[in-house]
Amino acid sequence: MGRLRLWVRWQLGGLLSLPIFHTDDQDLSLMQTKWAAQIDPVLVLPWSSGVLLKGVVLAVGSNTINHKLSRVLQGWSIVRMRGVFSQIYDTQDTNTMQGLTLKLNASAAVTVDLLVF
Repeated sequence: MGRLRLWVRWQLGGLLSLPIFHTDDQDLSLMQTKWAAQIDPVLVLPWSSGVLLKGVVLAVGSNTINHKLSRVLQGWSIVRMRGVFSQIYDTQDTNTMQGLTLKLNASAAVTVDLLVF
């Protein structure tokens, strides 16, 4: 698979399948096929092309975060919360810049690590 095709797949949200290189070696060919059968289902999951945002400081109320995905956000998850507990929810349905930002509301000031995908 050419580099351009891999780059396009990455831009669209990650590798969609493990590239298989054509070879006359039957053992290598069989190994690649088996690996692809096991790895491809994981590569198509949305979080496999996610970005980990560490140390995001949230204030009480509305917060706008640059998600750094260069595409529309599919989802997010809190990986770590430091300090006090805070209820956090998004307002993405009203976000006019979904390709660039994630809008979160927090009930308390808190620092979080977010996985965005």
